[in-house]
Formats: sequence, structure tokens, C-alpha cells
Amino acid sequence: MRKILLGAVGLLGFLAVWQLIPTLGLADPHDLPYATDVFGRLLQEVRDLAFWRRLRLTMTSWAIGLTLATLTAVALGTVVGLVPFLRRATHTTVEFLRPVPSVALIPLAVLMFGLQMRAALVIIVYAAFWQVFVQVIYGVADVDTVARDTARSFGLTRYERLRYVVLPTALPYLMTGLRLAAAVALILAVTAEMVIGNPGLGRMIELSRSAGDAVGLYGLVVVTGLLGVVVNVVFRFAERRSLAWHQSVLADEATR
Repeated sequence: MRKILLGAVGLLGFLAVWQLIPTLGLADPHDLPYATDVFGRLLQEVRDLAFWRRLRLTMTSWAIGLTLATLTAVALGTVVGLVPFLRRATHTTVEFLRPVPSVALIPLAVLMFGLQMRAALVIIVYAAFWQVFVQVIYGVADVDTVARDTARSFGLTRYERLRYVVLPTALPYLMTGLRLAAAVALILAVTAEMVIGNPGLGRMIELSRSAGDAVGLYGLVVVTGLLGVVVNVVFRFAERRSLAWHQSVLADEATR
């Protein structure tokens, strides 16, 4: 409750400062609209069915891209993490490809798939893939050798070793990578719509910018921010539930 109250106070303080900046003339209201105007416009938007259609399109591309990236990263990361030779052989390639900005691939994606959702998915999957892939490699490689050898000596099958030894060790890494990938995928989903022009929140933001509608622009930015908060809260909750047995969660609960 204390954290909730502090968060509410901080949010109210931020909104008050936002409202005061144009009121005191510290910024032109055309460049930084009043907070009351922005939230008033936002209330109008949420009554419009077209707004929810565009929101659905953005979240659909986010969900599809995140799912494809996660499934691919878990499969490849597990294989690479379990084989030391593959881990060493791919290290340089991974370190080369991982820092490549996903936005730089937009022209290539457009050339390949045109102005379609598939072009946006290429960008989303590429950005989210590395967040999960690297974490899975570290998690699988972190399996205790004594535990692995003990499981082998007791005659556990390959599937049983993967389920009872590898998965519990790699799961905290996987959940961390998934939470990071969810946020990155949302950022790239909106960015791809802004640049490529696919229908969605990003397209609405770009249209507001080109029309000089600062109030609508800020309102849509607030929406994307709220989406980011919701995504982070949901994945943090899922992380805590799936790792309720882990010492990091138990220690955190004990300090509360």
C-alpha cells in the first residue's frame, strides 16, 4: 500500500508540474499542451471505436512478434547453450548481430514484404529475439555440472534432465529475457507503424505530428506509455508467479 501511495503521489506531482509549465509561460502551449487538454482529448479518443481498432492492430503485431521471437530464441538458445562448441562458435556472430539497430532494418523489411504487417514483424522479431536468446544461453550454460552429472548417473533420460535440471536453472534467465523482450517488442511495434505506415497507434502518432495536432500527439504518447506500464506489470507478475520457488523471490518476500 505504501508503494502504491508513493507512486500515486509521484504521478500527481508529475501531472501538476506538467500543467504548471505552460500555465507559467515556461513553454508554448502549442509545443507542450496543458495536461488537462491532453487527457480531455484522450477521453474523447477512447470513446471512438476506430481508436480501439488501431490499438488492437498494434497489440496484435506486438503479440505475434513476441511469440515468434520467444519460440525461436528458446529453441536455438537451448541448443547453443547445451553444446559448448556451438556456444564458442557463435559467440562472435551473436555479438556482431545483437547491437545492430532494428530500425536500420526497416528499409530491408519494406523491400522484402512491402507496406504490410509482415515488414513490421521482421523488425519486432529481430529486436525481441536477442533479449531472450542471450538470456537462455546464459541460463542453460549456468547448469551446475555436479547436478548434471548426478542426473546422468541416476539414469535420467535426456528429456528428464532437460525438464528437472536445465529448465529450473534457465527459467529465471528466460523470464528476465521475456520481460525485456515484451517491452522492446512494444517499442518496435509502434516505431514500425510510424515509419512503415501500417495502421495502428504509431500511424496515428505520425498523422497527429504531420497535422500539427500537439494535443492528440501527446495523448497518444500517454497511451503508449500506459501500455508499456501494463505490459511490464503483467510480465513482472508472471515472473514472480513462475519463480515463486526461486531464492531471489523468496528473499524479496522475506524483506517485505
